[in-house]
Amino acid sequence: MNKQETLEALKNIQSGAISPEHALLKLYSEPFKDLGYAKVDHHRELRQGVPEVIYGANKTPEQITGIANEMLKNGQRMILVTRLPPSVGATLTVAPTLPIKYYETAQIGMIGEMPVPSGIGKIVIATGGTSDMPVAEEAAITAEAFGNEVVRLYDIGVAGFHRLLSNLDAIMNAQVIISIAGMEGALTSVIGGFADCPVIGVPTSVGYGASFGGIAALLSMLNSCASGVSVVNIDNGFGAAYLASIINHQRLK
Repeated sequence: MNKQETLEALKNIQSGAISPEHALLKLYSEPFKDLGYAKVDHHRELRQGVPEVIYGANKTPEQITGIANEMLKNGQRMILVTRLPPSVGATLTVAPTLPIKYYETAQIGMIGEMPVPSGIGKIVIATGGTSDMPVAEEAAITAEAFGNEVVRLYDIGVAGFHRLLSNLDAIMNAQVIISIAGMEGALTSVIGGFADCPVIGVPTSVGYGASFGGIAALLSMLNSCASGVSVVNIDNGFGAAYLASIINHQRLK
C-alpha cells in the first residue's frame, strides 16, 4: 500500500466503512521480501512517497525480472530500472499485461505507464552540451516517471552564451532546475545567477584530460558563488531528478 491508500484505509476505519481487522489485513505484510540475491523493499513508498527503483548495473536479466515481478505482485504499478544496458533490457519479461519501454539514451527501462504530472510546476533540465544528454535523459525520464512535467534545454552551455539567454523565460519560470555540465561545469553557476528557484548541479564525466572524469566540474559546482545551488555526484542524473521531484511536490500544509 502507498501513502494515499493507507490514508484512505484509516479514514474508512474512522467512518466505519471497514473494520480494523480488515484494514490490518491490508497493512500486514513483510517490510521486505528476501529473494536470496536481493531484499525487495515493499514499504519504501509508504515511508518516502516513491517506490523502490531497480539499479540495473551488474544485475542479470533473471535477477531484474525476479525483483520486478516481486514488486508487481505486491501492487507496485510502475517500475523504473536505471543503468540498464540495451542487451539486458531486450531480454526482460514480466507480466504480459504491462508494457516495458526502454529509453536507450537514458539507459532506463520502465515497466508500466508514465503517470500524469502532479507536481507544482515544471522541472527544467539544462545541459552544457549534447554530450551530456545521457545523464540529462536519465534525469528527465526519472522526473517524468515520478509525476513531473519536464522542460528540456539541451546544448546551451557557456561556450555560446546567447543560447542560454534565448531560454531565460523557461529558466525564470521553473520550479526546480537541474543543470548538467562537464568540462569546467560553469553552466550551473550561471543559471544559479539567473534563477529564483533551487538549482541542482550535476557534474558529468565529459571533458578532456584535466577534467579528471568530472572531478573538475564537481569542484567547480561545489564552489559556486551563486546562492541556491546544490550538487549531486558525478553523472548522477537519477539522484538529481529524485531530489527535484521532492521539491516539486512540496506543498504548504
